[in-house]
Amino acid sequence: MTEIIEALNMLEREKNISKEEMMLSIEKAVASACEKDFGENTEYSVQMDRETGVIRVYTHKTVVSEIIDSRTDITLEDARMIDPSYDIDDEVPVEITTKDFGRIAAQKARGIILQNIKEGERKSLYTHFKNKEKQVVVGVVQRFVGNNISVSLDDKTDTILSSKEMIPGERYRIGSRIKLYVIEVKENQKGGFRIVTSRTHPDLVRRLFEREVTEIADGTVEIKSISREPGSRSKIAVWSNNPDVDPVGACVGLNGNRVNSIVDDLNGEKIDIIEWDEDPAIYIENALRPSKVVSVDVDPDEKSARVVVPDYQLSLAIGKEGQNARLAARLTEYKIDIKSETQAAELEAALAEYEKYAESLEDGEEDLDVDDVDIDETEDIDDVDADVEDTDDVDADVEDTDADEADAEETSEEEAEEGESEEVEED
Repeated sequence: MTEIIEALNMLEREKNISKEEMMLSIEKAVASACEKDFGENTEYSVQMDRETGVIRVYTHKTVVSEIIDSRTDITLEDARMIDPSYDIDDEVPVEITTKDFGRIAAQKARGIILQNIKEGERKSLYTHFKNKEKQVVVGVVQRFVGNNISVSLDDKTDTILSSKEMIPGERYRIGSRIKLYVIEVKENQKGGFRIVTSRTHPDLVRRLFEREVTEIADGTVEIKSISREPGSRSKIAVWSNNPDVDPVGACVGLNGNRVNSIVDDLNGEKIDIIEWDEDPAIYIENALRPSKVVSVDVDPDEKSARVVVPDYQLSLAIGKEGQNARLAARLTEYKIDIKSETQAAELEAALAEYEKYAESLEDGEEDLDVDDVDIDETEDIDDVDADVEDTDDVDADVEDTDADEADAEETSEEEAEEGESEEVEED
């Protein structure tokens, strides 16, 4: 029987099937064989020695004076040979040897044991991959299934990588090794399970950095946020719990060896590593790198920000097809409006003029009657604007002209009056 123990130990080592569970399955299988051979109306108990593997089967018989059914009855004489203390109507456990099993019963027991071994192996595989949810596994490309590919994770487990979970533009070769992010492991109705994997999930980048950067693995450096456009570019925000450790430098590595290793795993996808900051303005400024930033105006309630960048950096801040601004917005979870310095100045000037005009209306200093405007006279507006632009010393706002004339020197008043008289004569 020691061969059984050796076989169970081998199953436990190679297939990760619990030895104790297999012994319980064997006991159930032997009990089922007893029911097949000796009847279901009889109670059986099976005990398997955990050290030697010896199996003992017991059935319970009632002590009677005359045997009616040999499967359930035992004479008083035979009972007292087992234990002299037995008397009529007592229950006596009687051992049954496996030699008493019929062929059909033995086959049934064998089938149950093999089924339990297979079920234990399946359960072991399921538990193994269930523990790898939200982790990275390495697989080998086996074959193409339409637009999808079949990837082998080990000798007995395959998964299907769907086309929507592939990195755009990435080419796969049969036999090549790829790293996959396990999204979910779920059981199906047939008793099997399905492993859902991805190459485009943002957490694939997170897990790759955790495996490559020891400071992230031990918790010294944290990845606060990730935004990703698979196959093109990713941005990650990192923070150090140790002021003596540079989070960006730790992720980049010496001569960029750490980040370059991850870039290779992602088929050349560019990665921007920026430092996270609790101040939203500084965080957004960092997120827009490599562009330089002049100022950041943040509205925490609206989760929005207006960013001003140098004129020559506007296209860099926005990025190709808006990618840099889009990734920064996802990374910071802020709606970001980017303006150049010129655009910002023009906007501020327009707002200032509007505010002055609004104040003048409130103060009643400027009354405009639309009915008094002659449409034919609008053609002269361009000439009047040109005259005003050429006069450097005249304020464009009509509201302030009275105050300016009162404060002007007498010589300036005479020059202004002469200028006005000359214009009248020319007209």
